[in-house]
Amino acid sequence: MVTLSPDRFSALWRSLLPIGRDGRDGGYLRFSWTEAELACREWFVEEALDRDLEVEIDGNGNLWAWWGSPDGEPAIVTGSHLDSVPDGGPYDGPLGVVSALLAVDLLRERGVQPRSPLAIVVFTEEEGARFGVPCLGSRLLTGAFDADRARRLRDRDGTTLADAMSRAGLDPARLGPDPERLARVRGFVELHVEQGRALAELGAPIGVASAIWPHGRYRFDFTGQPNHAGTTPMDDRHDPMLTLAFTVLAANKEARLQGAHATVGRVSVEPNATNAIPARASAWLDARAPDETVLRSLVDAIRRHAEERAGRDGTAVTLQPESVTGEVAFDNTVSRLAARTLGAPVLPTGAGHDAGVLAGHVDAAMLFVRNPTGISHAPQEHAEDVDCAAGAMALADVLGRLCGV
Repeated sequence: MVTLSPDRFSALWRSLLPIGRDGRDGGYLRFSWTEAELACREWFVEEALDRDLEVEIDGNGNLWAWWGSPDGEPAIVTGSHLDSVPDGGPYDGPLGVVSALLAVDLLRERGVQPRSPLAIVVFTEEEGARFGVPCLGSRLLTGAFDADRARRLRDRDGTTLADAMSRAGLDPARLGPDPERLARVRGFVELHVEQGRALAELGAPIGVASAIWPHGRYRFDFTGQPNHAGTTPMDDRHDPMLTLAFTVLAANKEARLQGAHATVGRVSVEPNATNAIPARASAWLDARAPDETVLRSLVDAIRRHAEERAGRDGTAVTLQPESVTGEVAFDNTVSRLAARTLGAPVLPTGAGHDAGVLAGHVDAAMLFVRNPTGISHAPQEHAEDVDCAAGAMALADVLGRLCGV
């Protein structure tokens, strides 16, 4: 059996590693349709062409590399994404892309001739770091997100998604559901670095996902009375930042009480002046829970706390869901085959992925590679080369079985 050495994994991995890395803290800034992410795309295309794969880009900006005819029978697809969160780690997304390329190499070296086509996909805007909607490329592909709304999405500098894609040479008018392409996918397997320490605690290099927790992103907008910081008596203030701060504390408390996760990692304040009481402030809540009932209960409780506090502060608050995803259970032919093939631990995750979006339309599965730090979405995210090589081999084993080998 042909195997993959850690050094061989490292050689391909390190050809991608420098792109988009911030020299200050080692984090990555690979926002979709920016110079860094476009350079990652170029890297992928070159690697795919070097392997004689047929490369195409769909109307939503997702990249596809085909081993076998794209117009043949339904394919087995693998892959992940190349964009990052602000100052993110190197493995979240790219590990699945690099592993997919190496899995193709391994299958070929083993003399495999797949009976059905095999494709590698790179989804766009998975993190939602630039335009605010996670898994946007896969959501658009499946029709889970409206194309007109997508074209109007803006980044923090005011650039629309339509403008960003146009500058990259794509036609944003092509955004939207692609049922014909989706029908060409028989199964999807996404390999990903684990975003936690469960595998490290189990002493296992590889795991198989059982489910993705339901999760959502919600925007709280707080409005108050702008005024002078030095002359306005404390009892006369209507400060939206106070309501926001209380809401953050309430979110933390409710998540702990309900066995869920709640994070406010982004805020915005206007006019953002040191010597002025703000006129308005916004906070983005990331909420996740073991089931949908708990998720609803969590968000409702946080909203109630915010409204009650706004009444005391003399401010106003509104809540707007930006994206909400129900629980995804990987209980299908592909996932069960992966678990049987690898004999690896099966575990749930609180992180969302493109595989979770596709799971509503095709049989999908996820493989995890051990992360000894347990840290993700930060520069300290890590996986050992020996585990990454084992992950690529595991992916090749699963893909080979799925392609009828």
